[in-house]
Amino acid sequence: MVGYTAQHVTITGSSPCATDGTVILRPGDLPPGKASKFVLRCSGREIECFVVNFGGALHAYVNQCRHVSMTLDWVENQFFTEDADYLLCPTHGALYLPDTGECVAGPPCGKALYRVPLAERDGQVVAFCPDPLPEY
Repeated sequence: MVGYTAQHVTITGSSPCATDGTVILRPGDLPPGKASKFVLRCSGREIECFVVNFGGALHAYVNQCRHVSMTLDWVENQFFTEDADYLLCPTHGALYLPDTGECVAGPPCGKALYRVPLAERDGQVVAFCPDPLPEY
């Protein structure tokens, strides 16, 4: 896992050397405790994803619970629990750690969300297709 600071925001995930990817925001655009959805085109599929700022670090995941193929945002771009300590799947109450994506409570306990690699390039945050791609 690679992490580095870009305009006071740490970007986490692997840092692919490829020149492709999708620009999703600029460092500093997403305040701590907030999230934003985006779509990646991967192997001919559109994959809905989201990025969260958790304690000044950006983390991105596929917007899919690991228990049932349901999206995690119960209200548009609302992924955090009320105290902003966990990511919540409203369908079955699964709780995921925002910095690792690991489920710590609920039906898929022990599994992790599919991480979306991020990198900073030319003053922008770029997302890359996850590997492996989730199955639907």
